Amino acid sequence: MAETEDFVGQESYPVDNDLFKEPMKKRRRSDRDQRFRAFPSVEQSALKEYEKLESRTRRVLSNTYQKLIQSVFLDDNIPSGVKYLINRLLALIEKPSLDPIYIGLLGSTGAGKSSLINAIIQQAMFLPVSGESICTSCIVQVSTSCCDQYEAKIHLLSDQEWKEELRNLTRLLRGTENVDREEEDAWDKDDAVEEAIWKLQMFYGKGAESQNYEELLRAKPKGKIPPSRIITLKAEEAGELSVKLDPYIRTQRRGDCNGESAKTHIWPLIKHVEVTLPKSELIPEGVVLVDIPGTGDFNSKRDEMWKKTIDKCSVIWVISDIERVFGGRAHEDLLNESIKACQRGFCRDIALVVTKTDKLHLPEYLRERKMGNQAIQSQREAVLERNEAVKLQRNRILKEKLKRKLPAHSKVLEAVDLVYTVSAQEYWQQALLTEEETEIPKLREYIRKRLLDKKRRRVTKYVNEAFGLLLLTDSFNTVENLPNEYLHMSGLRRFVEEKIQLLEKTIDQCFAHIEQPLQEGVRNARTSFRRILSGCLVRSKGNQGFHQTLKAVCLKNGIYASRTLARIDLNEAITQPIYDQIDPVFGGIFRAGNSSGSALMPHIEAFKHSLQEKMTEIGIRNGWKYVSCKKSFLIQEINAILGGLEGHILRKKRRIYESLTTSVQNDLKSCYEEAAQITGKKACERMKDVIRRGVDQQVAEGMFERAQERMQHQFQQLKNGITEKVKGSISTMLTLASSQEDGIYKELADVKSEYKEMEKLHRSLREVAENAVLRRGMRDFLLRMSPSKAAPPQM
Repeated sequence: MAETEDFVGQESYPVDNDLFKEPMKKRRRSDRDQRFRAFPSVEQSALKEYEKLESRTRRVLSNTYQKLIQSVFLDDNIPSGVKYLINRLLALIEKPSLDPIYIGLLGSTGAGKSSLINAIIQQAMFLPVSGESICTSCIVQVSTSCCDQYEAKIHLLSDQEWKEELRNLTRLLRGTENVDREEEDAWDKDDAVEEAIWKLQMFYGKGAESQNYEELLRAKPKGKIPPSRIITLKAEEAGELSVKLDPYIRTQRRGDCNGESAKTHIWPLIKHVEVTLPKSELIPEGVVLVDIPGTGDFNSKRDEMWKKTIDKCSVIWVISDIERVFGGRAHEDLLNESIKACQRGFCRDIALVVTKTDKLHLPEYLRERKMGNQAIQSQREAVLERNEAVKLQRNRILKEKLKRKLPAHSKVLEAVDLVYTVSAQEYWQQALLTEEETEIPKLREYIRKRLLDKKRRRVTKYVNEAFGLLLLTDSFNTVENLPNEYLHMSGLRRFVEEKIQLLEKTIDQCFAHIEQPLQEGVRNARTSFRRILSGCLVRSKGNQGFHQTLKAVCLKNGIYASRTLARIDLNEAITQPIYDQIDPVFGGIFRAGNSSGSALMPHIEAFKHSLQEKMTEIGIRNGWKYVSCKKSFLIQEINAILGGLEGHILRKKRRIYESLTTSVQNDLKSCYEEAAQITGKKACERMKDVIRRGVDQQVAEGMFERAQERMQHQFQQLKNGITEKVKGSISTMLTLASSQEDGIYKELADVKSEYKEMEKLHRSLREVAENAVLRRGMRDFLLRMSPSKAAPPQM
């Protein structure tokens, strides 16, 4: 049976909702103005116009809603069409002005994510930074609002979530006894064991690592855990909040478990942290900067949040310092993770942000320099030259990598800047580089442009949708029934049914493009899985330091993520040959673009236009002089219904994309569980043998073919969900627009004044857009004419 999950931002509006719900209160003007402080004056003017347009539209909708409620308040039997209309009005009134834009900073230990965020928000040392060790220990979200205080919320694992981790930690430690002397040193060096011991000691005290699960359940934690599982911190100044926040998000060093601060004792419970800054003049409200650790987490819920956080980011910046961007594997792995986010999530833009670019040893650079004939006179010139060379080289490499993995028409491939070279330290000191040359302002400008563009598109859609509703609402008391209107609607219904059948066939054709790559990928996986598995199970030093890491992998069904090691995912590794084949095709199915080929959304867009053209044709042919408002309403509602499909499809594509690894993981679950139980001598080799035999058996029994079938089944479910939603929503909409339906057009309150005001607002849309274009042109002209800032003094 097809799934029936709601659209994102648009649904078919059931008629039995609470019709008399009070609309949300509008934001005060002073608060609204504060949202624009981060923008230059030209962009502020555009935003204020869009904000004013949206605010007035919301007010018109609210007035209309109140009038309709009053007109039907005493009615025992409110017609279904009127209920639909009232619910639609309320939904638009309460629609958020703008969904947050999540910008994820994904980087490995010491890459400089926290330092970069501190520079962007203009708060030096706000998030903990260190050049020697892991600093930020969990996901940290930083945003701004119109509040007066600095605030942080530390979210903790629930009691059940901690019990799950506790069970895995104690199972991980079981078996470190009874090993022979040859293996004894290897156990001691295992990262997974050290991590488990350290967490238990931090939370319960020394000696906790020797207790079993039941004993620890009865033990009293060292720290105080709030019943709400949320710790809220507030401060008047940034520095004050930073001091309060530091113990919770700074990674606690192993061996410090008996430290004096009681705050650090609950550190193993911390799930994620939300930080809110007041009234920023640099980062606009509506943007969330997310500091994401590089590999995930051993705890299932934290690891799930890690993946979901990556997937909800519309922008991902992969952070790598200048010394590790050449030849290092860490940022390559993170780029691969970002590309997967483009395939399965909401990400539409990826960039490589190279940090610490002020670091340069001039004599060494000059000795190895191979570019140009111009002499380098200073450290500053060398840094700028090296930065430009890094940009050119990494931009080319990154674009080639994206082209191999993503469809040719992906929007990210059109980006002018795929690589940024930044220096947070020079941003504060400016000993070598100007503020602009540190590229921190460039990143801020990127953030502002993203928000401004999203606001423009959101308000345009909002006003158009509201105008369609007001057109129909006004028609309730003004339109006379036409004798042949029912025939017109009947013809339109038949046309819609035919088009939906055609849409089903088109969706099938889109999804059929994945079949051949899937089959080819399955063949490749069958021939290469042993080699891939051996590579995952073998380390350069044999089993040394790998015993309990492998056990941790088995305890987590093939996945192990720690704060210090590269992420291990056996399920993903052995399905990678399939993904290598399907990635470009999969991305092509879910991309935007022209209506040719396998892209799904352009075909839905074509379906929308065919319905709108048919309505216009019927109106002209049959003289819909008095019901032109219905035609406009139908066109706007179809925009809303089919526009809402995009979010629904984007949410579903993650489940489809991950269905391969999920299927393999489920098939290998018993194999992992058997391996996880192994303890004692030669445990590592015995675990490997169990895994190898288990994978061999499952492959022989059709594991990869089952994964293929499950992905195809997910595609079929998506098709069924799309067509069912389209049928239901459009049927309800046509019923509302048909004046022959019983009781739809009962006499309602007069909303002519609201309709006329909405008509003016609709016309204002073009003026606002034209004004924004003129302002941008004037700003660009003035920037071209202004002198550049002087460089900092030579060092």
